[in-house]
Amino acid sequence: MNLFGKLIGAFAGAEQELPTNAMLIDVRSVGEYQSGYIAGAVSLPLGEVSDRICSVVPDKGTHVIVYCQSGARSASAKNMLSDMGYTNVVNGGGVGGLAIRLQKQICRF
Repeated sequence: MNLFGKLIGAFAGAEQELPTNAMLIDVRSVGEYQSGYIAGAVSLPLGEVSDRICSVVPDKGTHVIVYCQSGARSASAKNMLSDMGYTNVVNGGGVGGLAIRLQKQICRF
């Protein structure tokens, strides 16, 4: 992988080790989620993360992987969750790459 690819991959979470049995949270819009989400993921659009995260993930020590389309919104979500006291949050990057890394199916409505 070239330097540019490594930089983009690091930004989008591709270089980070993923915890097993983590809660998957899709921070894209509801429409994006319905067009294809990773099996087992919960839809929690970025604009709703701070208001709803406690009901979705009440234990702040739970392993969480957030993802979106490219890794930008999930980076924001990771920072937001860390600021709220969540200690085991990983930016999984984009939906397609993360599904491949996790070896999970993309589901559609």
